[in-house]
Amino acid sequence: MTEPHRQPIAKVDTAWLRMEQPTNLMMITGIITLRESVDFENLKEVVASRFLAFPRFRHKAVQSARGCWWEDDEDFELTSHIRRTALPGDAGKAELEALVSELASTPLDKFRPLWQFHYVENYQQGPVLVVRVHHCYADGIALVQVMLSLTDTSRDKSLMRVAPEKWQQRRASESGVFRRLLEPARGGLDAAQHLGQRLVEEATGLVRDPTQAAGYVEGASEILSELATMLLLGDDPPSRFKGKLGIRKKVAWADSLPLTEVKAISNALGCTVNDVLIGIMTGALHRYLVDKGDDPSELEIRATIPVNLRPLEHARDLGNHFGTVFLDLPIWESNPLARIYRVAESMHHLKKSKQASVSLGLLAMVGMLPAAIQQSVLELFGKKATTVLTNVPGPSQALFMAGSEITQMMFWVPQTASVGMGISILSYNDQVFCGLVTDNRLVPDPGRIVERFKAEFANLLHLVMLLGPDADRSPASVEDYMQAWIDLSGED
Repeated sequence: MTEPHRQPIAKVDTAWLRMEQPTNLMMITGIITLRESVDFENLKEVVASRFLAFPRFRHKAVQSARGCWWEDDEDFELTSHIRRTALPGDAGKAELEALVSELASTPLDKFRPLWQFHYVENYQQGPVLVVRVHHCYADGIALVQVMLSLTDTSRDKSLMRVAPEKWQQRRASESGVFRRLLEPARGGLDAAQHLGQRLVEEATGLVRDPTQAAGYVEGASEILSELATMLLLGDDPPSRFKGKLGIRKKVAWADSLPLTEVKAISNALGCTVNDVLIGIMTGALHRYLVDKGDDPSELEIRATIPVNLRPLEHARDLGNHFGTVFLDLPIWESNPLARIYRVAESMHHLKKSKQASVSLGLLAMVGMLPAAIQQSVLELFGKKATTVLTNVPGPSQALFMAGSEITQMMFWVPQTASVGMGISILSYNDQVFCGLVTDNRLVPDPGRIVERFKAEFANLLHLVMLLGPDADRSPASVEDYMQAWIDLSGED
């Protein structure tokens, strides 16, 4: 009997594979809601034709004391990865959130390729495809393009099978879509990307031949300075969002926001859409603590934010090609406009830093270490943050899958080490969707936070409209905005 074909797993992907622990599973979980039912056999054929056009999804991720590698699953069966399921009772949002929470808390079968689709047929708002993929296969940007490969711009095209010989042509024709996904994240990071690549290359070279250390001195001070800054960050303070983790997750998502209105606010305030959305979520966390009787007036937490470092020419490759930066979230700030300006200022500084590239190189180095040492390093950095926050720009037009229009997309990011909360923002078809995943022991009711997300948006939109088009919207006028908010809301 011939031995299955094996291929070493990249060091960064190895790190993600080894990160899995009962309190934090390394799965990216998502939902795709359809307008009308689809034939289940047709859906399976679409997955077989399009999803499995990426050969990696036929491979198992194998770990041993000798290392980690991809191995062909010689017993691969599609029916093991695509399952039909149904919701209980009235099959509303609460029931769907409970199902997704259960799946987000359940490990994938490590003896098979680490992905599954669950087709839910009886959801009130239309059938839902729940997707689970292990992070070691790909990062968020890569998985967006994988999921886009299952879709098309018309109902008829979405039912077509894609022949293997035409697959590369089809993907090549979509470069504009992926350019739009990648370019916003790459702004100001080209030099950082090269630094990250150099860090990975030099770390690999040192492991292979320590005598070459002298040849890597150039630029080391720049790398070490950024690394020292990250290491010297204090631990995040304990709060309702950070503490001892359990093994159950809870997910929730907010009703969508019109992207045009979010853009109008960002234009009026002179900041980015991302700044606005992060500021709104920070406000929702503030309100949740107030609702719980906590005092958030002195609380500031950090979010780790993935930053894409994937070159455009590698847009369709799987694997993980991103670094992370630490962003301060001013939970203590009660004024929504001041809060957004503080977020915008922090983001501005991070865009000039090399945190993302250094963290990518560090993760590659960690992937070379024994699993026990890797876990200690990850725990060290996990103590420095309370949440993971990611924002992915999705398609701006309606798409179809297996003959049905997609009405909603949402996903939830995994958390590492002792981090117990993940915030996900996704735009699709000129709508913005926000999701939250929390540790059930810490925050058993994330729905209350996402409810405040939409309320914070409404308050902010109202305030910007009341200030009028001729108001001075420079950061220097934050104090005036604070007083305007106090006058409007009666807050102290």
